[in-house]
Amino acid sequence: MSGLPGCAHTPQLPAPEPPATAESCRRCDETGQHPVQLRKCLVCGQVGCCDSSPSRHATAHFEETGHPVMRSYEPGESWRWCYVDRRLV
Repeated sequence: MSGLPGCAHTPQLPAPEPPATAESCRRCDETGQHPVQLRKCLVCGQVGCCDSSPSRHATAHFEETGHPVMRSYEPGESWRWCYVDRRLV
């Protein structure tokens, strides 16, 4: 997999991408929150809710682990976001 110019993180991702750890945001499930738009970490497969959710668990996962790239985990979407470079990749 090759990265776009300006993002050195995509070539470092595992291939194939890791399986999802859950079908929804487990942290939202544990606290009784409704996740808004799911995101999947492309380093470890952790599924979290997006920044439109009150707890922003996908961003929290990046902040806790440093795993830089996630992708949308919504049906029909495949875009990716690099938290470090703050851009779509």
